[in-house]
Amino acid sequence: MKHTIQYIIPFCFLLLAACQSESTEQTARQETQELKVGYPIEPVNIQNVKMEDAFWLPIIKRVQEKTIDYALQKCEEEGRFENFLIAGGQMEGKTRGEMPFDDTDVYKIIEGASNSLISAPNPTLEALLDSLIEVIAIGQEADGYLTTWRTIDPAAPPAPWVPVEEGKRWESLGASHELYNPGHLYEAAYVHYKATGKRNFLDIALKNADLLVATFGKGEGKIESVPGHQIVETGLLKLYQLTQKPEYLKLARYFLDHRGDAEHHELFGPYSQDHVPVTAQDEVVGHAVRAMYMYAAMTDIAVLENDTAYNEAVHDLWNNMVQKKIYITGGIGARHEGESFGENYELPNLTSYNETCAAIGSVYWNHRLHSQSGDVRYFDVLERTLYNGLISGLSLDGTHFFYPNALEADGKYKFNRGACTRQGWFDCSCCPTNVIRFIPAMPGLLYSKADETIYVNLYAGSTATVELSQNTLTLQQQTNYPWSGQVTVTIDPANDTETELKFRIPGWGRNQPIPGDLYRYTKDANIEPRITVNGEQLSSTMDDGYFSIRRSWKKGDQVELNFPMPVQMVEADEQVEADQGKVSLERGPLVYAVEEIDNPMTFDQITVSPRDTFAVKAETELLEGVHTIQNKKLKAIPYYAWSNRGIGKMKVWIDRKP
Repeated sequence: MKHTIQYIIPFCFLLLAACQSESTEQTARQETQELKVGYPIEPVNIQNVKMEDAFWLPIIKRVQEKTIDYALQKCEEEGRFENFLIAGGQMEGKTRGEMPFDDTDVYKIIEGASNSLISAPNPTLEALLDSLIEVIAIGQEADGYLTTWRTIDPAAPPAPWVPVEEGKRWESLGASHELYNPGHLYEAAYVHYKATGKRNFLDIALKNADLLVATFGKGEGKIESVPGHQIVETGLLKLYQLTQKPEYLKLARYFLDHRGDAEHHELFGPYSQDHVPVTAQDEVVGHAVRAMYMYAAMTDIAVLENDTAYNEAVHDLWNNMVQKKIYITGGIGARHEGESFGENYELPNLTSYNETCAAIGSVYWNHRLHSQSGDVRYFDVLERTLYNGLISGLSLDGTHFFYPNALEADGKYKFNRGACTRQGWFDCSCCPTNVIRFIPAMPGLLYSKADETIYVNLYAGSTATVELSQNTLTLQQQTNYPWSGQVTVTIDPANDTETELKFRIPGWGRNQPIPGDLYRYTKDANIEPRITVNGEQLSSTMDDGYFSIRRSWKKGDQVELNFPMPVQMVEADEQVEADQGKVSLERGPLVYAVEEIDNPMTFDQITVSPRDTFAVKAETELLEGVHTIQNKKLKAIPYYAWSNRGIGKMKVWIDRKP
């Protein structure tokens, strides 16, 4: 095994071709069920959703065919694989890399590639993952411990901000990421097992989880502390769902129950959401990524154990975030300092942070909240984040990235960790690999189900097979969303059992940018979403943000939806100081930005008036095909596509002409 690392990279170069397989064969090795965690509404497995969408499919393929391969090469260059081999004694050397959580880049790549395997089985890609997992196994200690930098040299952490006293395990949980690393390990192992039915990665994760169970909690000789960076909680809960081992649930809850408990451990403070007990938290504070992962785990506990206190805290936190601390792009995290939320209504544009990882975490959390209640508000936030503040983190070539996602650029301020445009990689590469783990799983957001009800959450060209308790329906969705609000869904049921279909009416189609009063349209555009069934317009089906139809569906039934997409101007609450006297432009789910490259002579003088009218132009050769917004004063592009043409000025919020 000394030369295991040498045959990883040849496999990496095969990956580009391997991922191009368009096989739709369903794997026969599925041995697990979807993660339910007691949720009354269940996402439809990506195995049963075939994407055919002109917007999303190219993004997914970009990650599968370019970004995964690129990230593997970067991980090789920067020693991510070597660290496991050095830790296992198969190579000599010191820890490579600069972060104590570099191991997780490998785990997240495996998770993203495994999601690809679920929807499109691919023996070459599967063999590559087996090779990576073999390398990871080498780095695991005999009792299950797995954090390579501490195994290699406990006295020499890769980051100077990780304190070392005696060189022992777990001695600096606030910064060591010794519990963050297992969290991503568990998440990835869970998905890999779902994809392949193989236990090679899962057994590594379970061995490590059993070590954590034996090490942390109440009892003689156990450590009574909590993670500095959350995610191990959601990982443990996924292992619990897979194994039904109650110790994993108990430990996840222990880590949450004891945050903010000063009698239990020395508190890490608001930065780590460890300042007061989680059930007493009602304001989103601190490091935004840590917060999102913690709130997701709290939601799991609230649902799984029917915990009222957890449930109330989760919804208090969500209300604070969407009413006072979220950007119009769905991004979260106002400050570079601490990668953190600011005060209420503190939403600067030039210096905004909006980490890509935080956007991904917000999507995970909002998806859980929707699965708890079916409330459309959570998908309103999710959709806005997905189309704007999340995919903005990935370039159109698939190999450049935003770590922070600013809403304004002057061409000089190096907001992107030392650059004022996209970068090819980072010393802290959490965002690129988080994009890899998330994007291939995106089709799992489109549809949900509960009893005899199907939720159509997002609009994208796709074919989904949805198994209900009394019926199975195939839904074929055809649309040019987000450029057009016209959607056609053709239904093919297995039998004539009465079934309810709930088609979400997007928040922007209900005249509300984001739930709450933080943002509002400058005028009511009188958007009237419409729905027809087999050509017959229905007028009394709107129900809490859905078009809800219950009937015995027949093969070939067609539902047509029409969401008008006028250009809208948005203004912010008067307490958002940075946006006063300004408006932003949006159309459908997309927020727009003006870039200097499109407005070279007038950029600094651009203003808009509430009386302005705009033309929408389809530009197939621009930025891989976008619709631009134009008038005599400006040309605007979708925000997600900015900074793909070099360094220059940009702004989302435009001065409003008095």
